[in-house]
Parts: sequence; structure tokens; C-alpha cells
Amino acid sequence: MAEPVVEVERVTKEYRLGEHTVLALDDVTLTVERGVFLAIAGPSGSGKSTLLNIIGCIDTPSKGKVAIAGHDVSGRTPDQLANLRARNIGFVFQTFNLFPVLTAFENVEYPLLQMPELDKEDRAERVNAMLQMVGLEKFGKHRPNQLSGGQRQRVAIARALVTKPEIVLADEPTANLDHKTGEGILALMRDINRRSRTTFIFSTHDKKVIDAADRLVTIEDGVMRLLGVRKDGQWQTTPVPRRTAAPVPVET
Repeated sequence: MAEPVVEVERVTKEYRLGEHTVLALDDVTLTVERGVFLAIAGPSGSGKSTLLNIIGCIDTPSKGKVAIAGHDVSGRTPDQLANLRARNIGFVFQTFNLFPVLTAFENVEYPLLQMPELDKEDRAERVNAMLQMVGLEKFGKHRPNQLSGGQRQRVAIARALVTKPEIVLADEPTANLDHKTGEGILALMRDINRRSRTTFIFSTHDKKVIDAADRLVTIEDGVMRLLGVRKDGQWQTTPVPRRTAAPVPVET
């Protein structure tokens, strides 16, 4: 059995909205093993993005425990969480989130500037390797406005991977791309997942993303509803009768 890279244990997340309390996640337990290509699916407002943000240490739970790559993140300071994110987690967003004034090379290099152990030559070697991996080795000097949507998302993927993270989190990564470009981006991420065993976790309601995944969690009204594992090209799904459950482990 593969080792877990994400452990979410009985996590609840509440927000204050005026005089009201909104329950975004309700007693969620989830284990994600290394090398998984996992889709967290659900309608808008279901809690899937909240769960992704908690896994990404962008948000913290109201109750429960979270461990990322073996590190218990409970009670950590914002600076400690930022350091954990920088070294263990890569992010890919639907709006790309690239710096418009930086070139593709500089955008990919940016996360490495937080790693003082890497000198300029080390950074350049990593950036060039990532640009080559995503097929943009000839576009390093281009700024985002000189690139297509698909190329910008490839830059974002290279930036997410350049720190050699344990996990890449992707929030609706194909939402702003046309069908063909979105399929190409998914194929690229799937190939990277298979070659590097980097864990990919998607927040999505896109059927293309779900079809590309090998594990599935559906969430509705902050509660996990369904767990799925793909075998022989078909989904085997299990309803979650309780509010706390873990998906089927990955076979190795």
C-alpha cells in the first residue's frame, strides 16, 4: 500500500457571514496516497474548493486535523504554513495567476527565489527543465500576453512543479480553456503524474477532469457523498453512508 501524502481527519470548516454561520465542510475524513490523480467533484458551493484550500494550507479547519506529506499542520503559524506550502505543494489555478510583467522563465523561476539554497545556475537548470517538460522551451522570453491560454496554463504547471512538490493542487484548471486545449492540458498533467508519481488533486465539476482521474471524491453541502476508484477503465463507486470515510487505497 502506498504511503499517504494527505490525511484529513474529521475536518469541519465554518465561516461567519454577517450574523449567520455557514458550514462549508462537515466532518470530512479523507486519505490520499502518493501518486494519486484525484478529482474532488461537486457543484458550485459544495465545499470542494474549501477542502482544496485546507489541503493546500491556504485555509485552516475550524475542527479536525490535517497532515501534509507527513507534517501535522495543526497549530502552525502563518510563516510555518507558508514555508510548508512553498516546499511541498504546487498550485494550478483556472485563471493561471501569472505575473504579467514577468516572462515565462521568470514566472516559473519565481517560487525558487524563496529557496536560498539554490543559486542562479541551479534555478536556471530547474526552470529550463520544467519549460521543456511542458513543451515551452522556446517560449521562455515571452510574457503571458504573448501566449495562448493553453500555453499560459502550461507555464502555470511548470511553475507548480519547479519546486519538486509532493502534491499539485489544481482548482478548475480547464475552466478557462476550450475543449481541445483542456484535453491537452489534462493529458500533460496525467503524463507528469505517471512519470514522476507526483500526486495531483483537482477541484472540479468538469466531466473531462473526472474522466481523466483514477480516484474520485464527490462532495455536496460540505459532506462527502461518494468515493470512486477506476478499474479497467470503469468507475467503481461507493456511497458514503456516514459523514466520515476514506477512499479506497491505491494499489501498488
